[in-house]
Amino acid sequence: MPQSVVYPLYGGCDCGRVRYRLETPPLFVHCCHCRWCQRESGAAFAVNALIEADRVVSLDDTPEIVITPSASGRGQRIARCPYCRIAVWSNYAGSGDRIRFVRVGSLDEPDHLPPDIHIFTAYKQRWVPLPADVPAVAEYYDRDHYWPAESLARRDAVMAEDTAR
Repeated sequence: MPQSVVYPLYGGCDCGRVRYRLETPPLFVHCCHCRWCQRESGAAFAVNALIEADRVVSLDDTPEIVITPSASGRGQRIARCPYCRIAVWSNYAGSGDRIRFVRVGSLDEPDHLPPDIHIFTAYKQRWVPLPADVPAVAEYYDRDHYWPAESLARRDAVMAEDTAR
């Protein structure tokens, strides 16, 4: 992740009715090459910035939550603009509402958040080259091995909030 990025970062949908702000750097950025992400995005991969939900501030209209199937069988909740239908983030069952998977392409300046890892590369399109300096794994990965210590601590803190209540 470029060190020169100044937060907050802003993003939103195509029509501009759903706008949001990322208050801090994300925990980690995935470039996912799985078939589910390919189908859902209509592209060769999806780039998602994982970040605590309370660090994503809605600025305008509230996105509509659309529940869709997922490879895990537990579904995902996609936040979409109710007007132009653009997806701005998702929540997966494993993290619940605590961690958002913000669509990096919905940022005003998506080039600030390049992938920290390429995942599910066993399903990647052959014509997509991967950079040699970014980790790539065939399926999913061991978070403890790849995430920075600060990100792991932030994730542990937000996941522990439910047990503290």
